[in-house]
Amino acid sequence: MCVRDAATTNAVLRWANVDWPAWSGDGVAGMPILLKDNIETRDMPTTAGSMALLNNAPGRDAPLVARLRAAGAVIVGKTNLSEWANIRSGDSISGWSAVGGLTRNPHALDRNTCGSSSGSGAAVAAGLAPAAIGTETDGSITCPASVNGIVGFKPTVGLVSRTHIVPISHSQDTAGPMTRTVRDTAAVLSVIAGSDPSDPATAEADARRVDYVAALDAGSLRGARIGVMRFLGGYTPGTSALFEQTLEALRAAGAELVDISEGPNRGQIGQAEFEVLLTELKADLNAYLATTDPAQVPTRTLAEVIAFNAATPREMALFGQDLFVLAESKGGLDSPEYRTARETSFRLAGPEGIDRLLAEHNVVALIAPTNSPAWSIDVVNGDNFLGSASQLAAVAGYPHLTVPMGFVRGLPVGLSFIGAQWDDARILSLGYSFEQATRAFRPAGLARSVDAMPETAPLLAPLN
Repeated sequence: MCVRDAATTNAVLRWANVDWPAWSGDGVAGMPILLKDNIETRDMPTTAGSMALLNNAPGRDAPLVARLRAAGAVIVGKTNLSEWANIRSGDSISGWSAVGGLTRNPHALDRNTCGSSSGSGAAVAAGLAPAAIGTETDGSITCPASVNGIVGFKPTVGLVSRTHIVPISHSQDTAGPMTRTVRDTAAVLSVIAGSDPSDPATAEADARRVDYVAALDAGSLRGARIGVMRFLGGYTPGTSALFEQTLEALRAAGAELVDISEGPNRGQIGQAEFEVLLTELKADLNAYLATTDPAQVPTRTLAEVIAFNAATPREMALFGQDLFVLAESKGGLDSPEYRTARETSFRLAGPEGIDRLLAEHNVVALIAPTNSPAWSIDVVNGDNFLGSASQLAAVAGYPHLTVPMGFVRGLPVGLSFIGAQWDDARILSLGYSFEQATRAFRPAGLARSVDAMPETAPLLAPLN
């Protein structure tokens, strides 16, 4: 985090004296906010973690940044990310970029931060700022928020402008807040939501946005029918046990829980999503690079980025660029394969997925563990994801909130709330009600490793 002037310094000092965990200011005025390093600002380079964009400084604010500044927020720096938002390789190490190096989990420094908004999640958890902005295509806000023990919100796609953000997919990309409390997330979203003439997806945003703080209700779980996504699997036993305890807490708060044992075909959704992401990556990244300054960014296309990486040892030292190469082989946005894949993925995840589950079971939201706890950093074998709730909301473009649920052996785990398109306010309110009832957040302890944490260290010592 870089502090650039007296106003920023004063804002950071005020935050340092605020009682954990909430921001005590009025809205976002004076709030120090960090930005994922794929979001443009007029006063800092925007690299997406890649050496190919090291000098990318076009001197413009993304519209969401302009909204934050106009509301009095203080942009204090950029956060590291999984390079190119984790779309370069299927064998990547989340939290690593050639520019920023490796981001570590502040709860246990030997654990991964997930991605791709790794630095945003870790920075907020470590107390470097009360809020950060992340971006998500599929799990890139919610996973790092969950494993770093904070709140993360992926809004409905089209509620927040994507202009001047290094893209992957115009169908699924969105920016969103990452904070320590749901109230702070609602305050930030109230500022950054809104229509942008340069982003056609946001045409309805002004009509859909509300005061998300005013819409919070600590009693919103009472009488609410919530669908439990039992069809999701792959979580660790400790995560599943914690989730069952959480269901009892939800019932105690007045929620009526409905088990849902069958869901949409996630394998079919994933296959279609993969085609969509790779095709849109090629088209959208080429379009973004065309808006940059050629003197600052000599790589003008995805093909040229691939060539740059191949010629740059640091870029390729830990893993390759198989997904980039595959994306370059794809046709354009008018190809039949792409059009079929997009229709299929959205239909199965949205109308025949989330919408059908909500209607058939007469529930207002769906819940599941966001992910399992953070895995060990492994620079040899890469990531080891276990369980995820992100796919349906990501592919459909619907809202997805993660709120701290508790801890497994000292590592945080989040609870996901997923809802219908444009139902952002209700999803935030349900998460707020859960947060107020459970108070599961706790500041990161910066343990050297999980082995050194009080939950595990005594068990690893010999019996005397």
